[in-house]
Amino acid sequence: MVKMKRSLMVLFLLCIFFTLVACSSASNSSNSEGEEGSGENTGFNPDEADGQTVDEVRSDLGPVPVTSDSIQLGAVAKAFENEYWRTLKEGMETGASKFNEAGFDLTIDVKSPQGEADEEGQLAIVRDMINKEYTALLLSPISDSNLVPGVEDALEADIPVLNVNDGIIEEAPSFVGPKASENGERAAEWIAEQINSEGKVAIVVGMPKAFAARQRTLGFETWIADNAPDMEIAEKQNADWDRSKAKDIAETWIKKHDDLKAIFANNDTMALGVQEAVNASGKDILVVGVDGIGEAYDSIRAGELDATIDSFPLYKGQIAIEMALRNLGGQELPRVIWTPQALIDATNVDTPAEEIIGWSEAELE
Repeated sequence: MVKMKRSLMVLFLLCIFFTLVACSSASNSSNSEGEEGSGENTGFNPDEADGQTVDEVRSDLGPVPVTSDSIQLGAVAKAFENEYWRTLKEGMETGASKFNEAGFDLTIDVKSPQGEADEEGQLAIVRDMINKEYTALLLSPISDSNLVPGVEDALEADIPVLNVNDGIIEEAPSFVGPKASENGERAAEWIAEQINSEGKVAIVVGMPKAFAARQRTLGFETWIADNAPDMEIAEKQNADWDRSKAKDIAETWIKKHDDLKAIFANNDTMALGVQEAVNASGKDILVVGVDGIGEAYDSIRAGELDATIDSFPLYKGQIAIEMALRNLGGQELPRVIWTPQALIDATNVDTPAEEIIGWSEAELE
């Protein structure tokens, strides 16, 4: 009986030991996954790279090589619920159409998952394109990590990959997009000019996993720290690219800070939500967004939203197609190709985009 009790006690202690080990292991695993799941790229950062503009690439590489081969490009955006990604899709389709008119045999399939948080859905689309042996892929990941397995599979299958716009794919040979930190720098400089470089401002941040959200915020904060010490960033909070969340956050800030002078939102969708809160408050608070979507332009024309940093997705999509064809034609692309951006306010909201960015079509061999 004593032996049995001792055996049961030993068994009980062993159970406790293994339970504690399992919990500790799970905790470590959870921490590791949390670091990876943050989406923060600990390696390549295009904003810190010595990139080339589209004009510089064209000057260095010359005309786009023409081929009679049948080409099927696959592109994956974040989510078409956002007008920005619909416009990027339109730009890619426009680019494909122009190259077809010039003699290419080219098709483009642009897809997106259900929403900007559907990382697994986005990866499933990429894997389907790989299985269908698309000629090349143009990818805009939701985070810096969610498409990595698909990119690795594509490169192993000799399918070229271009990283377009956001987030960052360290494994992709080339990145095509705007300098995200400059989005924030332009916004900070414009706001500073309007408020004499002094007073309280706030930042509505996008999804923490998104490279663009981190870099736009960093650019804004760094510019103020370096150039406007009398400006105070009184508040900063994530709204996950969501208009309603941004509106709610802005309402709270406006009540909390009677002297708030400006709010910078990481994209136009959130900026428009912020503008709703500002309109309801009756206060004169500057609101600046990023992306240059049509509704933002309309709001600026109506005298509501003050400015947006437009990265011209209609033309960025065409540039991405051009760079994919250069790559397929054997030209060696630079690691980073910068696409145009500009601040849009009441002074230039009706100026044609082609004029603002000095747009020209690519030359063909």
